[in-house]
Amino acid sequence: MTTGPLEPELQAEQRATLAELLRELRRAAGLSGERLAVRCAMSQAKISRIETGKTLPSVVDVEQIVQALGVPVDDAERLLSLARVANVGYTSWRSSARAGSWHHQREIKALQEASTVVRQFLPAIPSGILQTRDYARHALASSVKGAPDRDVEKMLDVRMGWKSSLTGSGRTFLFVLTEQAVTWRRAPLEVMVGQLEHLAETAALDAVDLAILPRTAQVFAAPLNIFVVYDERLVTVELFSGGVAMRDPRDIDYHLELFDFFRSKALRGEEAVEFLRSAADDFRREL
Repeated sequence: MTTGPLEPELQAEQRATLAELLRELRRAAGLSGERLAVRCAMSQAKISRIETGKTLPSVVDVEQIVQALGVPVDDAERLLSLARVANVGYTSWRSSARAGSWHHQREIKALQEASTVVRQFLPAIPSGILQTRDYARHALASSVKGAPDRDVEKMLDVRMGWKSSLTGSGRTFLFVLTEQAVTWRRAPLEVMVGQLEHLAETAALDAVDLAILPRTAQVFAAPLNIFVVYDERLVTVELFSGGVAMRDPRDIDYHLELFDFFRSKALRGEEAVEFLRSAADDFRREL
């Protein structure tokens, strides 16, 4: 079970506490870092980085350490809960805007390029890597009161650079979009037509597997949030107010299962392309 997201300052405090507790438990057990490393099948350098807070241990790492130290069940569970909290990071869109939202766009590109398989579940809107510049401009120009200010044109420049990731060698992108995500009128009709045609063209790329979940599909699950899984090491989830990053293997496995479930109900291949072209024709007739 995932704990709630934390603001960066509290998360840093939780990480420091976890490092200190693990270090104290090792000393109380009378073990050196080298001996503990052998028991955990880790390197001594990794144990040192964990105990000094330079490396955030995964929940699996903490499980191995508490087992090696013979920590009582109740204490071990408290440490594991702390590790789960430390492995969930929250960044508000306001804090991103203060730093310059385009920096966050560059971070996303770096994550994509450092991954072999990227899975994106998109129940509300195509992700930036799938957007035309005109569509992205309308999507980024929020009309909601209280939304953080951002330099839309600078964000667009960075976002359009994401597309190079789709043609990079050895990288695969799997997308599942709902019908609502691709047909919600977020822009003028001519822009919507261009966006849908662009999606159909993108679906033909060798590195892309694009699926559409239609309204007519019988799906006994709610598509609540946009989420992205980078290989099997990181999940990011988008909220109205910010983004959550999860590294707990159980959270990652759960989102992989969710992705596969929705994908199994979706139109794929030529059926997906035909759906997109038909939707583009529907908008074109309204012009």
